[in-house]
This record gives sequence, C-alpha cells and structure tokens, in this order.
Amino acid sequence: MENYVVSGKKSVLKSYRHTLYASYLGYITQAIVNNFVPLLFTTFIASYGISLEKITLLVTINFGIQLVVDLLSPRFVDRSGYKTSIIIAHVFAALGLAGLGIFPDLLPDPYVGMLVAIFFYAIGGGLIEVLISPIVEACPFDQKSAAMSLLHSFYCWGHVGVILISTLFFALAGVHNWRILSFIWALVPLLNAVYFCLVPVRSLNEGGDSMSVKELLSGKLFWIFALLMVCAGASEQAMSQWASAFAESGLKVSKTVGDLAGPCMFAVFMGISRAFYAKFSEKINLIVFMTGSGALCVVSYLLASLSPVPVLALVGCGLCGLSVGIMWPGTFSLAAEKCPKGGTAMFAYFALAGDLGCSSGPTLVGMISDAFDGRLTAGLLAAIIFPLLLLAGLRLCKKMTDK
Repeated sequence: MENYVVSGKKSVLKSYRHTLYASYLGYITQAIVNNFVPLLFTTFIASYGISLEKITLLVTINFGIQLVVDLLSPRFVDRSGYKTSIIIAHVFAALGLAGLGIFPDLLPDPYVGMLVAIFFYAIGGGLIEVLISPIVEACPFDQKSAAMSLLHSFYCWGHVGVILISTLFFALAGVHNWRILSFIWALVPLLNAVYFCLVPVRSLNEGGDSMSVKELLSGKLFWIFALLMVCAGASEQAMSQWASAFAESGLKVSKTVGDLAGPCMFAVFMGISRAFYAKFSEKINLIVFMTGSGALCVVSYLLASLSPVPVLALVGCGLCGLSVGIMWPGTFSLAAEKCPKGGTAMFAYFALAGDLGCSSGPTLVGMISDAFDGRLTAGLLAAIIFPLLLLAGLRLCKKMTDK
C-alpha cells in the first residue's frame, strides 16, 4: 500500500494509513457491540430476575435495529458525508456501552434501561457496519481486496479480545463489577471518534457518478451478490452463535472452557483466514479461493454434525471459522470490482443482506435442533444449505462476469 496523503485543513493526520487504522478500530468496536452483552446474560438473569425469553430478545432487538439502520442509512450518509456519519456512529456506540452500566440502575425497570442502551449502540453498530467497508474501498490504496480482507479480520480479533479480556476481568475483579468493564469498552469507540476527526476520509464516487437505487436493484449481478452476502452471514453465524453450546454439550465442559473452545477458537481461525488472504491476495484468484472456502465449509458442517467423536466435531467447528473467513469481505471486494458505480447504497444493502443471513442462520439451527429434541447436530446439518447456496451463487457470478 502506498503512503498517499491529502492536503486540507480538515485532516491533521494526512496519511490514509491512519484512516485504515481507525477503520480497524471501527470493526473492533463492532465486535464489542455484538459480543460483550451475550457474556453477561446469566449475570442479568441472576441480578435483575429477567426471564430467558426477554434476554434472548435483547439480541433480536440489537440486530433488528442494525437491519433498520442498514436500510435507511444510504440517504442519511450521502447527505451528511462519510466522515460526519462515522464519527456520529462511534459516539452512539460509546453512549450505548457506557449507558449499559448506567441506565438499568437509573430507570425503574432495569430491562427498559438495557433496551435504551442497546438502542444507542445498535444504531452506532449498524452505521459502522455500513460505513467502514466503503471508507476503506474509497482510500487510494493498491490491492483493495487485500485491504478489505485484513480490515474484516479485525472484527475477528476484536471478538477474541472481547472474550479473553472480559473473562480475565471477571476472574480478577469479579462478575459483579461488569459495569466498570462496560465503561472501559466504551472508551474504544469514544477515542476512535476523536481519531476519525483527525484522519482524511473520502467517499465513493465523489464526482456523483454512481448508480441510482433503481438502477442498482434492477441489475441481476446485484442480486447474486446479495445472495452471497446472505449465505456468508448465515454460514458464519449458524456455527459461531451455537459454538459455545456445541462445545459445552459435546465435550461436557464449563461455560468458560466452552467459550474458549467454541466461539473463541472459531473467531481465531476466521481471523487467520482473512489475514492469510490479505497477505497473499496478489497470487490468489478471489473467486477460486471463495469456491474452495465454500467447499471446505460444507465439509466442516458435515464433520461437526456427523462425527461420532466429540473432538473431531470440534475440529469441524474450527475449520468452519477458517472456511467462512473470506466469504463476507470477499463478496464486498468482488462487488466493488464488478459494480464500481454501486456507491454507498450498494454497501448498505449488502450489509442488510449479510445481517439477514446472520439472523436466519442461527435461527434455522435453533428451530431444527428443537424439532429433533434439542440435538444441535441436526440443526448444524441443516445449515449446510447456506454454503451450498453460496457455491451456486459463485458459479452464477463467474458465469455472468466471464461474459
């Protein structure tokens, strides 16, 4: 990557490398928003007497608000600009994370306090998801697909960091001090908001030469990429969200060990996959790499669901993280290359499609498992439909782009 600079009074740190570093921290913020509260579910149940049904609804509301933000953000972002919007996103995320330690005890109903906090950080998380990829795509770097893959790996490292640091904090300070940790996590988006004030930020298609929403939605290639995004999100989260429970039930270990052996291992392997592609992208055909990853994903789901040996099933879980790593950032990179005039709306709608996959994948696993007397292996076997659809979508994509 070249060390491009810009002139102008609005940017103090003029190198676009700083924009990239701030974007890395943006995805770490996104990882905190999505993965910190689930670590506190049992604490909330014990401390506030909230039912499991209401606790589950917290996750649904978080992703639901992010879906709405994905849908509504293109018009707001294009009017306000990328820089203003990304700063606002981080302020909302910081307010929500800090509010998590304040609102439940401040309001008469603790559950309402949680909902208020989640409302704020879900808006921030949704905007971050929509904006970070196009911000990096707009940077004047060579090897955009490598930059995109490395960028998305920081979500994985953030996920791992949230699990490890939170687990260490709870072990040293006690779970009852979780409010202090929520304030500490809130510092990440707060400081990154200041960082984004200082770095240069460009927008896609700054000359105004971008597709209208109608033109975008009428293209067949757009819908193929949207399918890939749904399958990428579903293939990833169907395993990730159930990895801890899968490790606990299969290996009969504690929740702490289950978190480390399940979602933490999954996130590490997913991050390794993204970092690997970023390192060797010049020598790798992206569609071929994604096709190979899709095939490995099918194998990993088969291994996790059908292996009679628990340790081998857990290996399948790790392989799944390795296989899904390239799917999300790879689809973004392909779309940016094949639809260069898609603009902000394209990235926002792809984030929407990806989030639909993130919610539908775990839901399918849960529904099928429940129908088979709680057997998670049955649900994971059903989830094989997502990487299979992704492979079909990649085949269609190659057919159309070759023409």
